[in-house]
Amino acid sequence: MRKRIFLNPEEAIELFNLNRRKFYRLIKEEKQLGFIALYGSRRLVIRGEFEKYLEANPKIKEGLKNASRKNKDTP
Repeated sequence: MRKRIFLNPEEAIELFNLNRRKFYRLIKEEKQLGFIALYGSRRLVIRGEFEKYLEANPKIKEGLKNASRKNKDTP
């Protein structure tokens, strides 16, 4: 599969295993994100820039991660 340069938010959420609510909050509240490209009214994630952003901001990366689901039977 070809590595895509632009991702829609849902693709970025799935690819990077992010929490949907937290990711949408980030791209809505932060106005100067270098990894967001506007295409009409759509927001697209520039994959390479987003990867650099996550590497440079490990606390944000950890905060955006989707929590692993725990088995209810496990103590």
